[in-house]
Amino acid sequence: MKKTHNCGELGLQNIGEEVILVGWVNRRRDHGKLIFIDLRDRAGISQIVFSPEADDIAHAKAHELRSEFVLEVKGQVCARPHGTINPDLTTGEIEILVHELTIINSSKTPPFSISDELNVAEDVRLKYRYLDLRRPQMQKNIFLRHKVYQITRRFLDENGYIEVETPMLIKSTPEGARDFLVPSRLSPGEFYALPQSPQLFKQILMVAGFEKYFQIVKCFRDEDLRADRQPEFTQVDIEASFVEIDDICKLIEGLLSSVFKEGLGIEVKTPFPIIDFDEAMARYGSDAPDTRFGMELTDITDLVKDEACQVFNRAIAQAGQVKGICVPDMASISRRDIDELTNFVNTYGAKGLAYFKGKESPIAKFLSDEARDKILERMNAKENDLCLFIADTPKIVAMSLCQLRLHLAKKLNIIPEDTFNFIWVMNAPLFEYDDEEKRFTAMHHPFTSPRETDYPLLDIDPLKVKANAYDVVLNGVEIGGGSIRIHHRNIQEKVFSLLNLSKEEAEMKFSFLLEALEYGAPPHGGVALGLDRLLRFMVGGESIRDVIAFPKTQSGICQMTGAPYKVEDKQLRELKIRVV
Repeated sequence: MKKTHNCGELGLQNIGEEVILVGWVNRRRDHGKLIFIDLRDRAGISQIVFSPEADDIAHAKAHELRSEFVLEVKGQVCARPHGTINPDLTTGEIEILVHELTIINSSKTPPFSISDELNVAEDVRLKYRYLDLRRPQMQKNIFLRHKVYQITRRFLDENGYIEVETPMLIKSTPEGARDFLVPSRLSPGEFYALPQSPQLFKQILMVAGFEKYFQIVKCFRDEDLRADRQPEFTQVDIEASFVEIDDICKLIEGLLSSVFKEGLGIEVKTPFPIIDFDEAMARYGSDAPDTRFGMELTDITDLVKDEACQVFNRAIAQAGQVKGICVPDMASISRRDIDELTNFVNTYGAKGLAYFKGKESPIAKFLSDEARDKILERMNAKENDLCLFIADTPKIVAMSLCQLRLHLAKKLNIIPEDTFNFIWVMNAPLFEYDDEEKRFTAMHHPFTSPRETDYPLLDIDPLKVKANAYDVVLNGVEIGGGSIRIHHRNIQEKVFSLLNLSKEEAEMKFSFLLEALEYGAPPHGGVALGLDRLLRFMVGGESIRDVIAFPKTQSGICQMTGAPYKVEDKQLRELKIRVV
């Protein structure tokens, strides 16, 4: 037999036809004389019926069937009897009366139900990923991923971009995280690195004159994992010559519009709003703000700097600030709840949490009536609102209030669902200062161009230099970032020196790039979109693991295969490696 149809595509138009279906037993119901099976394949479910009147051999054999057996059946499409129609199935008006059955394979009892109503630990799902991937929602997610790949390739091809593969075994370069290293058997004691991104190779392609490049590429970063991170991840990597920031933004807005329109049937409004980096930090405490709700940060430093509140004064005296958020209709919060919120911000470095419940507050006695009224006015606080304040360094204030804002918004359920808020965040600093290492580090990466008007600041005050960089943010998560690149050797060497990279070290690591910049390198720029993060939003998942066929756990382990694992001593000897 050879299948004639998919399980999920039959309907009233097929009544009377003889069909052959293959698939898995999704559900079995034995009514004695009649045995009903929901047969499942990737397209959906069809109800098949075994009756001794149709075929007594197939009916007898059907008593053996259990969940996840693999079947091949031949039968006739019939209309379901009146009162048995299932409106939840696309095939709910028909059933197949079977007169020939082949059991292709049996199955052990699965460790969990192959359905979307799961109540099982994620590590069990990942261990039996081949079963988890049979679930309709997971198949839907992976099919959407495939569709997004095709939409992306078609869109970029239509816009003149060509797909070029770049190497997986490369030289280690600084990208902001630790590299995964691969030992070389042919050069004992030497290593390749897996690419954190194809950054340098796509720049070389621009120097080579290809002008418009893209790649859907695997990247690797050895960093601490969380819901939106994996040691290996996929990005849509794009680079173009003779472009400005506007050109890249329009391209990405067009791409994302196409992905949402064709993938989900959702219209995305363009152009995306633009928020300056400094404004984003001031209003939201984050360079990837969630703009779907209010509760923005408000600075009251100037209102309390001359008051008698020592908690505020100590922070201000140490170049700190006082900021707060206004939480609507939460003035009735208990002292216990306040303590829990205080413990929450403590984890982000804040030493305490001041508050106003309406006009009442433990710190009110340290403030003049005028200062109190001005604070509440600036916070736009109403009688039943709760105002929460943190006084500390700008970094701690931003991080603590940003997380507190998100925590309370989720707790109060005020974040609108099924909303996709895209924004651009621009004009981030080119450098930040690492207090532990006492040196400048690149905010994006060392190949990002400074704004041309800021070139003089490279010698005067590097922390004031703004980058020709841009991040695209969706619902509070950065899903892509890019920049206009440096295309002059002298500027690139200047940036390297500010990053504490000696000429010898720069030459050793980047000689091929520095030399390429001397051979007529065009101005160029690009962007990388995190495909896994984007898809997580599109399917409404909690983690990018929901849209990756074979993901790792948060400790970087593949539960299904057991990787990473200890290799044999023979393999290590071949690589001239000793494990200590």
